[in-house]
Formats: sequence, C-alpha cells, structure tokens
Amino acid sequence: MSWTARVLVTATLLSAAAAAASPNCTSPQPGHLLVKLSKWREDYLSEAASQAGTGSVRRNTVLAWILSFLAASVSSAGGVGGGSLFLPILNLVAGLSLKRATSYSSFMVTGGAVSNVLYNLFCTRGLIDYDIALLFQPCLLLGVSLGVVCNVMFPEWLITALFSLFLAFCTTKTWRAGVKIWRTETVAARQDHKVPLLIGGGLPVAGQVGGEGSLGGGSVNGGSTAGDRPRFPLKDIAVLLVVWLSFFLLHVFIGDKHGKGVIKIKPCGIAYWLVTIFQVPFAVAFTAYIVYAKRNKQGRHDDEDGKEPNSFVTKTETLPPLALPLAAFVTGSLSGLFGIGGGLLLNPVLLQIGIPPQTAAATSSFMVLFCASMSMVQFILLGMEGIGEAAVYAGICFIASLTGVILIARAVKKSGRVSMIVFLVTAIMALSTVIVTCFGALDVWTQYIGGAYMGFKLPC
Repeated sequence: MSWTARVLVTATLLSAAAAAASPNCTSPQPGHLLVKLSKWREDYLSEAASQAGTGSVRRNTVLAWILSFLAASVSSAGGVGGGSLFLPILNLVAGLSLKRATSYSSFMVTGGAVSNVLYNLFCTRGLIDYDIALLFQPCLLLGVSLGVVCNVMFPEWLITALFSLFLAFCTTKTWRAGVKIWRTETVAARQDHKVPLLIGGGLPVAGQVGGEGSLGGGSVNGGSTAGDRPRFPLKDIAVLLVVWLSFFLLHVFIGDKHGKGVIKIKPCGIAYWLVTIFQVPFAVAFTAYIVYAKRNKQGRHDDEDGKEPNSFVTKTETLPPLALPLAAFVTGSLSGLFGIGGGLLLNPVLLQIGIPPQTAAATSSFMVLFCASMSMVQFILLGMEGIGEAAVYAGICFIASLTGVILIARAVKKSGRVSMIVFLVTAIMALSTVIVTCFGALDVWTQYIGGAYMGFKLPC
C-alpha cells in the first residue's frame, strides 16, 4: 500500500507541475527532431483529410489495407484483438484522424474476432472455455466503464506512461511463460514423445515433468479438458448475450459526453450517475448467479459420476472464487483506461492464471468479440461517419484473421509446440509497446510545447 501511495502522490505532483509549467513553456528550436515529426504528422493528416471526399482510392489507403491484413492475421493467431496495431496504421498510413481511426478500429477488431470465433466453433473442438467467459464478462464490462471515466480524468502523459509500463511488464511475464512451456516441450521431445496438443487434451507443463505449476486444460469449475467441452452450449451463449444486451442498453441510455443517446439524459446529471452506478450491482448480481449456477452444475455431475468433488484439480481451480471476476474487472478497467479492445490484456492474464495457450487465444478472441461489437454498435447508433469504408476494413480483417488462425493451427499441429502462440503474443505486445511509447510521447510533447493543460480533469 505504501508503494502504491507513493506512486499516486508522485503522479499527482508531476501532473500539478506540468499543469503549472505548460502555459509558460518555451518552444524548442525549429530543427528539433520532435518538432519535425510533429509538423510532418500534421501536414500528412491535413493532406489526407483534403482528399477524403474525392471518392478515389489513394495509394496510402491500399498500403493501409495490406498492413491491416498482415496485422489482423498475426493478431488473430495469437488471440489478440489487434487494436494497438490498427490505430497507428489507420492514423499514420491511411491518414485518418485519431477519432475516426478509433471507430474504424472497433469495426476491424470485430471483423477479426467474428472470423476467429466462427473458426473455433466449427473447425475445432472445445477450445473456447465458456466457464471462463461467463465469469469474466460482467466484471470485464463493468471495468471498461470505470476505465473510460478514468481515461477522461487522467492526463494523456500519465495514460501513456502507465500503458507503456504495463505493456512492458506483461511482455516480460508472457515471454517467461513461453520459455517455460518451450522448455517443457523440449524435455518431452527428448523423451521420444510429443507434447499432446490441446485439441486432444490438456497441455502438460513444468509441473508434470519436474517443474512447478500446471497449465492444464481444465475449466474453472469442472476440470474438463478441451475435448470434453461442448462446442456450442446454448445456455451459456444465451447468458452471455443477456449480459451483453444489458450493458449495451445501459450505455445507450447514458449516451456520450454531449448527451447524445437514445433517450435524453443530462450529461453528469443525477439520472446519468444513477444509471452509471447501477452497473455495479448489476455486474455483481450476474457474477454471483453464474458462480452459483456453475457450482450446482458441477456438484450434480460429480454425484452422477460417483466422483469426489475436485477430483481433478487445475491451477485455475485452486484460485479463490473471486479471483477470476477480480482479474476481469482489473483487465476491463485497464482496457477502458488505455482505450483498447482488451485482447492485448486478456491473453496474458489468462496465461498467468493457468489457461493453456490455445484455450487462452480462443477464449480471449471470444470475449474480445463481445467488447468490440459493443463499441462498434455504439459508434453506429451515435452517428459515426464512414461506415462503408470501415466495413471494408472489417472485411479485410475477417479474411486475414481466418488466414492467420488456419496457418498457426497447422504450424502448431506440425511442430507440436503450442509455445509459438505465446511467443507470437509476446512479439505483438513488444511491438505495441514501442509504437504506443513513441507516438504517445510525440502527442504529449506536442501538447507540452503548445501550452495545453496537462493536469487531471473532472469527469464532467
């Protein structure tokens, strides 16, 4: 607690200092590298905006399509939404404003996630862990709401710094997890047998060959392997859809910061905050119901099979009951704070709590579909521009995602190494860290030399 308090105090003091110093700052020399980059970016975006309504396809747009295809194929194969890669492509290559790029990115992530989920539903068996998705979804969406409020209040330099540090931390942790799995696979190969793929069963890791822990393929409450899970559990899907629709209606009622919603609610008025706060008991009630229903279901299965409860224990089952909802809430909060779809954060979290790489990738894509589709529909209802062009990008990502998933599945099946999925996620996170840090720093520098206010803001 003392360390957290020191960080918050330091951030507050730095924010106050930046806010006080920004109006009086002196501009650097015209030859400064950051000034040149900032000027180039402004000129490039202005030129792109002037050519936006001509109806012709620019070379930069074609290049953005190609890069988006590559980014979507790689991101989808690792179970990552790809928003952290799409935004720089749309902003720097296609020349779209950051606001329009954000709305387009939600379409692209949704298109890729739909392709990924359809492949996992019809071309594989039981890779998606619906128990985890059910436990994550309500608190994940609740966390996104809190994160968005924090995004409005926090200064951009603080968000950039926190995002860069968090991505660097997750990259390191995910890399270490990949190395551990790689070593386990190497030991198994030396013993003249391949590590069994998740499609046929769980993935034995360090704990099963002399190390610690297990990344077995059990579900949260039942210990079922991938092959035992139903391909399309209608009841679980129905509950997830109810959760999605409920949160979606709440967001539509609230509207945006200008009060633009389906119904007229004064921004930051009493009704606005009542609807916002109502999300807390709503998410808690859904989570409690899901936990209760899953425990009863597992108890009945154990009685019917004549087994002792928890006869097959995985790492996820040894966690406290509220560990997964709490992890979902933190992940959603960071997702809303950093303005990303969540896949970049979900996958490392699932790996760290003991979910096998293939299940983590499939389940992460499944949950990203709900988050990204909610953002996409909200953008449409609130009157976004360029829906046709965004649909083209979404179609490209749909095809690219399917291509990437098929290629990585064949590579894993041929090599017997699921660790390549973990390393792929690590590479995407490392690249995202560099991109976010560089261009985030450029935006912050532009604000600083322009004398913009750089302190904390009120939510309204």
